[in-house]
Amino acid sequence: MSSLEEIELPPDPERVIVGLRDTGYEFDTAVADIVDNSIAANATKVQLWLAADMRGSIRLMIADNGDGMNRDGLINAMQYGSKARPNAASLGKYGLGLKTASTAFCKRLSVISRATGSAMPLMATWDLYHVAKVNKWSLLLSDDCDIEAIDLLNEVATLHSGTVVLWEKVDRLIKDYVDPAGGPAKKALKAKEEALRHHIAMVYQRFLDPNDDRERNVEIELNGKAVEAWDPFQVKLSELVAQDTIETELPDGRYASFTIRAFILPRREEFPDDKAAAAAMLSNDRQGIYIYRENRLIHGADWLGMYQKEPHLTGLRVEFSFDHKLDDAFHLDIKKSQIILNDDLANWLQREFLPAPRREANRRSREGQQKQISKRGEGAHDTSNNNIRNREAAAGGPRVNIADPNTGEAVVENKHGTTRLKLTITSAKRPGEVFVQPVDGITNGLLFQPALVEGHKAVQINTTHSYYLKVYVPNLNRSVTMQGLDSLMWALCVAELSTVQDITATMFQDMRYEVSRILEKLVETLPEPDVERNVA
Repeated sequence: MSSLEEIELPPDPERVIVGLRDTGYEFDTAVADIVDNSIAANATKVQLWLAADMRGSIRLMIADNGDGMNRDGLINAMQYGSKARPNAASLGKYGLGLKTASTAFCKRLSVISRATGSAMPLMATWDLYHVAKVNKWSLLLSDDCDIEAIDLLNEVATLHSGTVVLWEKVDRLIKDYVDPAGGPAKKALKAKEEALRHHIAMVYQRFLDPNDDRERNVEIELNGKAVEAWDPFQVKLSELVAQDTIETELPDGRYASFTIRAFILPRREEFPDDKAAAAAMLSNDRQGIYIYRENRLIHGADWLGMYQKEPHLTGLRVEFSFDHKLDDAFHLDIKKSQIILNDDLANWLQREFLPAPRREANRRSREGQQKQISKRGEGAHDTSNNNIRNREAAAGGPRVNIADPNTGEAVVENKHGTTRLKLTITSAKRPGEVFVQPVDGITNGLLFQPALVEGHKAVQINTTHSYYLKVYVPNLNRSVTMQGLDSLMWALCVAELSTVQDITATMFQDMRYEVSRILEKLVETLPEPDVERNVA
């Protein structure tokens, strides 16, 4: 006969509370977790202060004018795995964020709160040194509150309920410096402040923007300066190219929906001014899917493992919004920083929704890029044309005459005799551009072809070919390299005309096609150039 013994086995306080410091929080994400609590408490004002004293000791305070807490509420809030909030839509979800987010960066976490404007504030503290010393889950509770925190509480929540979260003994925010109060340490802390400002502006955009009616307005300040909303989709300037709202049935029979919208931003040169372009923060890192839960950004921006980021999609940003009903379906993590898509949704996104916006963004990018290359690359081949003009006689070559300018027929006289063949016969687009002529496309996507430009044997080079983009464009401002590349292309065309016969004309065309195809494959793994920098 077997027996079952029930044993209560509480975890070791020091090992667990220290171990929970390593949940993988980034600083910006950790602070946002605390701001979530302020918004969940119906705050309309939130102030953050991040600073170091003269000794370099860092303190962070986050104060709000939200509902505040009495003694029992404060104790519950400081419990690891605190009781669930009444409102399932609350930005706070698991009852762990306040503690784990804070102790990921500090060894002393205090929360000072009052439930009404006339109530005396209380301070509850998790001190990791104290927990280790007494080896108990010992929360410190006191009505002797941090003076600076009380001053901030009275400023933000004058005669009102409110809360302050205080980090002390911050040891994981910036690296250790020989002089913690020196210039390098101050610079590092300033960089953290600016990154945090942008993160808050992006995460709480719908709360910060008074013109966005999807959420109530919340004022947030960081170190005395208001945080202004940052809209990743730049809706006043971008184009909405696709949208859909999908309703799904949950396992419990309820229904929930999510909305997805795809925006294509203008190219940098298409913005009305430099300020607007800078505000859009156009970069490869900003493309992808931005995920919102209850109007709060929880993840952005990437393609959730479905695609790699690529320069031609820099302007494509996709909004994915859902509410708390889909938390379990999307496997929302403890940090509320990412979701995991099920296979059906991932397949729908990848096969049905995203292909069209990606194609359109790619088309617009390449079209705009081509215009930019054509505009800023004007004159890039001038030195090559001058060099070939000076060496044309020495290089030699066949005699080429126009037989019929209407049909493009030319007569080529070389050492093998006389051959009639079709050539591109044209005039110079720029003065002196009669040997090397860049063009926006060649039939069959060829990289180059022989031509006759104002009676001169010439090469036309396709600026839309990937070889031109990845090899030529990075070198447009390098005269010697350009001369080397152009001279090679011109020599290939002159050599073709010098040896062509009626029976070999088609073979030479096939050879140019194969060379163009092979070069296209060879440059596939080369990096995409920064067109604006390379052709400036």
